[in-house]
Amino acid sequence: MEVIHSWSCPRSLSTALMYSFAQRDDIEVLDEPLNASFLKATGADRPYKDEIFASMESDGHKVVKDIIYGPGKKKYRFCKNLAKHRILGLPSELMSKGKHFILIRNPVHILPSFDKVIPLSFLDVGLADLVSIYSDLCQMGKPPPVIDADDLQRNPEATLRGLCRDLDIPFQASMLKWEAGPIPEDGVWASWWYKTVHESTGFSSPRKYPRTFNMRHYDLLEHCLPLYNTLRRHVKGKSSLLASPLAPPSLPLPENAKIFAWIGDEILPREMAKVSVFDSVVQGGDSVWEGLRIYKGKVFKLEEHLDRLLDSAKALAFNNVPTREEIKAAIFKTLITNGMFDNTHIRLSLTRGKKVTSGMSPEFNRYGCTLIVLAEWKPPVYDNDSGIVLVTATTRRNSPTNLDSKIHHNNLLNNILAKVESNNANVDDAIMLDKNGFVSETNATNLFMVKNGVVLTPHADYCLPGITRATVMELVVKENFILEERNISLSEFHTADEVWTTGTMGELSPVVKIDGRVIGEGKVGPVARKLQSAYKKLTDDSGVPIPTYQEP
Repeated sequence: MEVIHSWSCPRSLSTALMYSFAQRDDIEVLDEPLNASFLKATGADRPYKDEIFASMESDGHKVVKDIIYGPGKKKYRFCKNLAKHRILGLPSELMSKGKHFILIRNPVHILPSFDKVIPLSFLDVGLADLVSIYSDLCQMGKPPPVIDADDLQRNPEATLRGLCRDLDIPFQASMLKWEAGPIPEDGVWASWWYKTVHESTGFSSPRKYPRTFNMRHYDLLEHCLPLYNTLRRHVKGKSSLLASPLAPPSLPLPENAKIFAWIGDEILPREMAKVSVFDSVVQGGDSVWEGLRIYKGKVFKLEEHLDRLLDSAKALAFNNVPTREEIKAAIFKTLITNGMFDNTHIRLSLTRGKKVTSGMSPEFNRYGCTLIVLAEWKPPVYDNDSGIVLVTATTRRNSPTNLDSKIHHNNLLNNILAKVESNNANVDDAIMLDKNGFVSETNATNLFMVKNGVVLTPHADYCLPGITRATVMELVVKENFILEERNISLSEFHTADEVWTTGTMGELSPVVKIDGRVIGEGKVGPVARKLQSAYKKLTDDSGVPIPTYQEP
């Protein structure tokens, strides 16, 4: 006989699921066989405690060895277990033997009905125990399937078929229906808890609208939800109302699946790194940002980036801004926690912060700014060896009379609209013109061109005066090239000998084609090559060291 363990919290449709498995012709079921041993060990009070002790074995070792894993008459035995019933000291074979799965339910739905019989507490809900069971099984090399009660209600057949597949047992259609009323295997507590199940003949559809939540449970809900969400991430094929129909995408770099990010004043794993719906970056893109690169244990141009970040925050009249040293500390802590000392890009954001209520006015921002440090493993995002292709967007770059691009803000719709055009043209990026028709920059980078040995770059009237741009301008002079900064028309770029873009994300990226016109000889030119080499040497030799970093 093979034992199948269901582990769940109370009020999670676990009894309905037990009834479902009880309809099979190859399974016998046990209803919470560890309940008596749990009550004996913990002294928890129940109105039906005497009935439990009179009818059930309370020695946990005997329960595991003689009842759960004792002989049976059918191929399978289904054990409905509450997570909190797994007390310390039970035999190890409880977990090492058999097949196990986790049943979860959103505590928003659990808590309102829980305290009809016993007082509500974090320990009695048992979500911490459920996470512990999942973790222990994973450590044993037996990661259990996880199903959500909401999915059972919304699509019982698909959910049960998936569960049976994961348990390597055949699905039986009989699992979808049962007769109303109790079953012989019900625990003695059935009259206290099972009224709804006894009235049912199958999995009921979810309520169209939820019950009003009892706010006296709000604090407990805040404790429980993160644990539920931890397990929910492991549910296959979620069918919730607003779930995306798309399959989970692959990441450009799989290593970034498990990283830490700094949010506010703490470091969090990737899937927990979120900002409040009341944050200004959500409410209106009200935030400033910087991109930084890490080379061989050093943050390149850190001070310059912090200067611009703080200047942008001042220009937008942010209050309660963290200090430069506080921002540096968050950057270093994030990098060190991730072990990121090279080939890394940081998206550093500073929002105006969380609001006390939704709305545009900064008067609602009374919590202070929110600092976000997102570090990822990320090589340069463009092909800097073969070159990139650009197209000119119809979207014009913002004018300083509307929104000054010298403020490095997160409200990037102007750039995104141009990027949509480049995506539609199936090229790397889009050139954006200013209101007078002169070239400003691309949707993401600054631009340079070479004509007859002279290096030219547009004025920074409409574009962001990039830090990489300024660095390359210094290198142009250092390498004894002539540099001109002036208004440049699009046709001049079309007929240039060389063109390249500059930015922290991509470094110095040669352009080989613009709007179908081949630039120069259609390959990386000599000036760009020389400046790429000079830029690499500069990144190797300079930067702010990351504390604790030691060269390999």
